[in-house]
Amino acid sequence: MALPVKQQATYWGIASAVFLVLMWFLGDVMLPFIIGAAIAYFLDPVADRLQRLGLSRIAAVVVITLALILLFALVVLLVVPTLVAQAIALFEIVPQLTGDFRAFLFLHFPSLFDPDSTAHETLTQLGNTIRERGVAMIEALVTSAASLLNIVVILVVAPVVAIYLLYDWDHMMTEIDHMLPRDHAPVVRRLARDIDATLASFIRGMGTVCLILGTYYAVTLMLVGLQFGLVVGAVAGILTFIPYVGAIIGGALAIGLALFQFWGEWVSILLVAAIFVSGQVIEGNFLTPKLVGSSVGLHPVWLIFALSAFGTLFGFVGMLVAVPVAAALGVIARFVIAQYKASRLYRGLDSAGDG
Repeated sequence: MALPVKQQATYWGIASAVFLVLMWFLGDVMLPFIIGAAIAYFLDPVADRLQRLGLSRIAAVVVITLALILLFALVVLLVVPTLVAQAIALFEIVPQLTGDFRAFLFLHFPSLFDPDSTAHETLTQLGNTIRERGVAMIEALVTSAASLLNIVVILVVAPVVAIYLLYDWDHMMTEIDHMLPRDHAPVVRRLARDIDATLASFIRGMGTVCLILGTYYAVTLMLVGLQFGLVVGAVAGILTFIPYVGAIIGGALAIGLALFQFWGEWVSILLVAAIFVSGQVIEGNFLTPKLVGSSVGLHPVWLIFALSAFGTLFGFVGMLVAVPVAAALGVIARFVIAQYKASRLYRGLDSAGDG
């Protein structure tokens, strides 16, 4: 005999509360394990494909590990030095860019520097706010990163966790399936399949979109001659994961740098703007529909809210968990709505005669 609904709700509520408490107190400890689990989830279809080609599970994991090590080595040797050099140069040139921008404003908008003007007061207040927020942001980044040791731990522990989880992934899924409540196992399996389809479409699809767009932005901006094209492309590609944010920040950063570097060369500035416009056209009309699909069910507003809420509550770990939680809640919400529309509460007393 199944437990009463109220008692089941109590148990599931306790489980959810325990999960949130663990996220709150053990977020930094759980970070490498969450990253490792995400990597294993991302690579499990590749391991399954290799198994269908005749490899054993351990052989498939070894092949994937060696391929990732080779890819990581190539990236470290070919891309990272240039990326780091451009990032350092960008930070070093910021004071010069600021001075040039101030001189430009003084030449074309002298009223901004009139101490008695409203525009000058507004800009002064804005500058003070940005300065205060910037210091607070830097302090938050330093404290959240804790130390270089934590970063090293993540870089070492996360891949090891990913390898072990990837090897045991199918076995773990089987054991979890055996632990499901028998009365609700079919429904839970169906919801799990829907959540998996949503996550697979979004995470794997958006990961590919981010990689393609980041590469496109970096290569084309460097071909145009933008000094920090690789950095801008990397930033825009990574932030593409958050709807609209990557294009806005990357485009603003690229066009701002282009204005300083190519001032007077309007063709070059227009080319930089055209690169981001074309990137958005390619993403919206080809990449996202083909690689992510229209049936994912993660609305951009819902995703941004989940990232903001979980990031505020649980920091960087919360942002990593936000997408799976958002996908799960979206699937559960659609299931609840479907159940409601099939119930007598929605259809009324005349529902028996509708057929």
